[in-house]
Amino acid sequence: MAVAVEGLLRELAPQVLGTLVRRYEQFDMCEDAVQEALLDASVQWPRDGVPDNPRGWLVTVAARRVVDHVRSEHARRRREESVAVGVAADELLAPAPGEERSGDHDDTLTLLFLCCHPALSVTSQLALTLRAVGGLTTAQIAGAFLVPEATMGQRISRAKQRIKATGAEFRMPPEGERDERLRVVLHVLYLIFNEGYTATSGPELHRAELTGEAIRLTRAVLRLLPGDGEIMGLLALMLLTEARRPARTDAGGRLIPLAEQDRGLWDRRLVAEGVELVTKALSSTAVGPYQLQAAIAAVHDEAPAAGETDWPQILALYGVLAGIEDNPVVRLNQAVATAMVHGPRAGLGVLGELAGDERMAGHHRLAAVRAHLLEMDGDAEGAVAAYREAARLTTSLPEQRYLEERAARLS
Repeated sequence: MAVAVEGLLRELAPQVLGTLVRRYEQFDMCEDAVQEALLDASVQWPRDGVPDNPRGWLVTVAARRVVDHVRSEHARRRREESVAVGVAADELLAPAPGEERSGDHDDTLTLLFLCCHPALSVTSQLALTLRAVGGLTTAQIAGAFLVPEATMGQRISRAKQRIKATGAEFRMPPEGERDERLRVVLHVLYLIFNEGYTATSGPELHRAELTGEAIRLTRAVLRLLPGDGEIMGLLALMLLTEARRPARTDAGGRLIPLAEQDRGLWDRRLVAEGVELVTKALSSTAVGPYQLQAAIAAVHDEAPAAGETDWPQILALYGVLAGIEDNPVVRLNQAVATAMVHGPRAGLGVLGELAGDERMAGHHRLAAVRAHLLEMDGDAEGAVAAYREAARLTTSLPEQRYLEERAARLS
């Protein structure tokens, strides 16, 4: 019962917060009220049962906390009057079971757009999204990004203050801005997933709470915009990638590369859902970068064994992707696909073109791919040096151990 309640509360939290922010336009105050309502529910619902209208219950309790807070602020009498008087009496009552007022629609997408406001840095967007929409505590977010809780708390507080200072209203961006802002939302969800799937630092390779939240939030966005091909593509990419997670490490936490994984451990349910999504997106909407990345992941996941991977198709897909979104990470992966189709020296030639790209300077993945291709080409000495360089540059302990092991094996 408690586990089911926790899941329900996490799903409802952004909807309730969105409703309150839309009504009262005070992010901090509304978030505090929602947290108090969630705490009440986490105690009462397992004991007394889940209400017939759980969202209405949470909105009612949180709204009363907002009004109580305003009334207690004697030094802010004007705000008290503008908020309390502006609330219709029936808004402080939960709707009857099965009823939903027109004003209590799902505001999750609007809340996501607010948390991904362009005035915020990417780091602040990530933190605020996880806090307000993902429902993670400040301590959980701090732990995920390996910073002190106080530091993360200050970061989130500054983000909310920054949004308030911009005068941003709680509404969807105008139509002309929506597509651009949606790309920011999807990018933030993509970054959250990537940080969970391959942590940039620390002792663990995976952070399941982040991949889980990224998938859950992307599903929520897709429910709100079901015809968007790039949302379908992003969700498909996440599912097809997450499907491999059970095989990425052994019992001791050692990283296992894709070619050596036991594919029998892959989650075929996620693979099937991801393939269905990306197939639908590619056949019904304009092609975008997330769809192409998902298509590449699908080719990997559908291969019965590593040796049966359709590398020419993957190389062709990377060629299309590079034409749409040419960035160094795409070209890095393109170098691997080139090596698998045309040989390691051809792949090393592509890598050579990346050497002068400042965006890849000092990145461990460039050295790691070079090491892999040099090993494929029979240059053990060069591969050892590159593996050691990559191990020195990464801040992920599992990746560091793996790279050092590769170097030691060739020494």
